[in-house]
Amino acid sequence: MPVLLPSALELFLDLLRCPTCRTRLSPGRGALRCPVGHTFDVARHRYAGLLTGSRATSGDDAAMVQARSRFLAAGAYAPLRAVVTDLVADAVSDQATVVDVGCGTGYYLAGVLDQLTGARGLGLDTSVRALRAAARVHERAAAVAWDVFRPFPLADGVADVVLDVFAPRNPAEFHRVVRPTGRLIVVRPTGRHLAELRGRLPAMITVDPAKEQRLHGALAPFFDSVITEQVEYCVPLTRQAALDLVAMTPSARHMSPADLADDHPLPDQVTVSVLATAYQPR
Repeated sequence: MPVLLPSALELFLDLLRCPTCRTRLSPGRGALRCPVGHTFDVARHRYAGLLTGSRATSGDDAAMVQARSRFLAAGAYAPLRAVVTDLVADAVSDQATVVDVGCGTGYYLAGVLDQLTGARGLGLDTSVRALRAAARVHERAAAVAWDVFRPFPLADGVADVVLDVFAPRNPAEFHRVVRPTGRLIVVRPTGRHLAELRGRLPAMITVDPAKEQRLHGALAPFFDSVITEQVEYCVPLTRQAALDLVAMTPSARHMSPADLADDHPLPDQVTVSVLATAYQPR
């Protein structure tokens, strides 16, 4: 049976563009279509699949998404979400259009939409498992399968805010889709982030010491920094929470069963340490 177009996705028809020919998309039963005839299915899980050609392989799998959902639901990253929400709310109106790139399950996007009661949010991600959650995370949130490294299936200058929280970046596309008066919010870890876990699990991915320099170099042609908030606090961990925290990150792909065996000691608390910066387009 064809899937009806979700109401949240209908909110974004004025913004979405065909990824093949860049024309506007229109709804059909269970699909989005452009005037040329390119057709893109809307999954029964309510997200639109706009990816064409070979699919990216780095999207989170079911186990990663389940671990992330459990960990975030426990509130350990709630202070971080509050900082992201405040940076957005301080910069835009209540009627903002928010695009969350690499949205995952939509945790941060939902926090922003809860604060901005007239805003609409669009999440982009490659993981179909994450998109199933993101498409249902908020009544004003829609979700689209997309790869951050490709030109976004969006018109120029349509986003009041682009969110990039622990996600890959595409500065040129961020600049193209954000309004001249809009904001880009980038959240990334410092070298102290999850240090206690990395001390017990050497296979975990470390933070490149040159990360900030590379970030500045990539964004400088397109954006100026407005404000940076440093967020750092300790979170108590049960063993299950520690396992979920590892499993929800790319580090999970580098772990062996022995690393996470019952007799392997894990810390009972961990440091959350990130930088959250608001940028304005040049």
